[in-house]
Amino acid sequence: MNFFRPEAKAALWRWREVVLAVGLAVLGLWWIIGPGRLLAIPGWAFVIGAAALTVIGVQRARFRGKGDGVGAVQVDEGQIAYFGPLTGGVVSLTALERLSLDATSQPPHWRLDAPEQAAVLIPVNAAGADALFDAFATLPGLRTERMLAELGTRRAHAVVIWERTPLRPAHTLLH
Repeated sequence: MNFFRPEAKAALWRWREVVLAVGLAVLGLWWIIGPGRLLAIPGWAFVIGAAALTVIGVQRARFRGKGDGVGAVQVDEGQIAYFGPLTGGVVSLTALERLSLDATSQPPHWRLDAPEQAAVLIPVNAAGADALFDAFATLPGLRTERMLAELGTRRAHAVVIWERTPLRPAHTLLH
């Protein structure tokens, strides 16, 4: 017998880090104001840890899609692999030169460009695409908040999210 509707269960699963952080914060506050203040120091550690987990959880929840798109993504040992019905490919994070978000496609696609190989196009709602957040976070100089903002915006053109060596002068804006 299920007590939650599938939509509510999916929403809770999407925001799981934030739900856990709220639970940790409540436990920490209970320990702080509890009798004798015996557990006040661990309680403050829980509250601080919950605040950090909330920030990370909100970012991850904004990145996650439903996972009901075509194909599957696998991130393993610094390599991103996409297995789709029509296309696919593997790209190493160390060889990655450019990460773009192409919102003109339906659904929007991540475009991963590496030298001497074809671009790998990954739908944002592919199964396992939530693992890309951690993979993208390892790219040097990637601004996570900008990536999440672009993911929530529908543009009429592709947007470069990250480049290893910019192809334009430093004073030129991307858009």
